[in-house]
Amino acid sequence: MKEQFYKYIQGLQDTIVSGLEAVDGQAKFREDIWERPEGGGGRTRVIENGAVFEKGGVNISAVHGKLPEAMQKMFNVGEADFFACGLSLVLHPKNPMVPTVHANWRYFEMYDNQGNVIQQWFGGGQDLTPYYLFEKDAKHFHQTCKIACDKHNPEFYPKYKKQCDAYFWNAHRNEARGIGGLFFDYCKATDEMSMQDWYNFVTEVGNSFLEAYVPIVERRKILLYTEEQRTWQEIRRGRYVEFNLVHDKGTLFGLKTNGRIESILMSLPPHVQWVYDHHPEVGSDEERLIQTLENPREWM
Repeated sequence: MKEQFYKYIQGLQDTIVSGLEAVDGQAKFREDIWERPEGGGGRTRVIENGAVFEKGGVNISAVHGKLPEAMQKMFNVGEADFFACGLSLVLHPKNPMVPTVHANWRYFEMYDNQGNVIQQWFGGGQDLTPYYLFEKDAKHFHQTCKIACDKHNPEFYPKYKKQCDAYFWNAHRNEARGIGGLFFDYCKATDEMSMQDWYNFVTEVGNSFLEAYVPIVERRKILLYTEEQRTWQEIRRGRYVEFNLVHDKGTLFGLKTNGRIESILMSLPPHVQWVYDHHPEVGSDEERLIQTLENPREWM
């Protein structure tokens, strides 16, 4: 399974990078191949200062070795070997009318002293973080997620949409990071779902990413915006940074497993503001976004 999934994310990285370069029309991704001293490595691809994307990355990694002590405590196990691979992407557009997007699809294995697999699971999802709320975009993104889920189980979309709303919640701000999407983790074999079934589901979602995001970018990248709207975008990016550094499990996992710091922090936007006690104008589009983030909606 690990070879099958790693081969898949290598191809998916190529596909997504090509699609995004076509949308940007100007910048190209630069590639970094890196190795992890304890075992494994990755292929980081980053785009900067494009016509559409101010900064973004589409990264894959496959790491293995002894399970770090911090992760032993998290999984409530003793010493063990592990393997983890995945694709993680974040895109921060220049135009505040275009939403930031994040996605991640991953696979994990743990072994006993004889090298037998004792645990294995999939995780992942994709979510949208707009700075200005266009309901057409929100519905399109969620509809694409729902279509991918429904091909495998009609209960998946409502379940993983709810988990996404709960996970991407900035508890210290009492608001969502964005308008959600899908989030699933610890997807293990059951009587109903084999690991191959989970592979088929996770790759279905991965294959849906460009369809979920690119039409939104194409619609919004040509819209005009003001300096004040750009400032709002940078203030909201500050909330994005707060979530990633305080709450995000993927960021914390990378730091605790001695991951490559440049790849881990690739998700942080280049221009951010923290304005003291900032509140949007009453009745404004900015306030409408905040009200939506305080009470996650059903978009279907």
